[in-house]
Amino acid sequence: MPTFITLDGIDGVGKSTQIEQLCSHLTQHGHDVLSVRDPGSTDIGAKLRTILLDSDVKIHRRTEAMLFMASRCEMIETIIRPALAAGKTVISDRFLLANVVYQSIGGDVQPSQLWELGNLANAGLKPDLTLLLDMPAHESIQRIQGPADRMEARGVDYLESVRQAFLEQLPHASHQTAIIDASQEPAQVTKAMLTAVDRVLNPS
Repeated sequence: MPTFITLDGIDGVGKSTQIEQLCSHLTQHGHDVLSVRDPGSTDIGAKLRTILLDSDVKIHRRTEAMLFMASRCEMIETIIRPALAAGKTVISDRFLLANVVYQSIGGDVQPSQLWELGNLANAGLKPDLTLLLDMPAHESIQRIQGPADRMEARGVDYLESVRQAFLEQLPHASHQTAIIDASQEPAQVTKAMLTAVDRVLNPS
């Protein structure tokens, strides 16, 4: 059965590590897995990602939101829908939930407006499951290495407000959702994640 799973959370919670674990686990259990990241994964998406995460480029918040939507629309139509139609299990690093959260914090765009715009850009595509890797911002920011991107450069208070927005908006993100405590050891995070995924893939 084709399944669409997304992982999200503030920067530093370990999404990349857990996506690798999830893809490996599903592949070992016979799933044909495709991993994508939002924004990115297409030629257009990669170019937009460079612009969006460049902290030296000044972009109005609504412009920022629209660019994320455009990148996702291209990825959905050229990669995700064909993969699901072929029976693949698709895992996405971020999706519309992140767009709604990051572009609504401290801006002049309401979450409801972003959900409406996002559903239009997605042509109604909604994940089967969204996993939110959650931890306090003061812990996650200590894990971030290298130069800060546009989002990280806004500081720990901003990231904590983003974390709270993720928790608030999560119920709108998918048909099913789960909050995973990312403050645990990585192996424990993986175990909790796989339990949540198994409930979707193998409903009783």
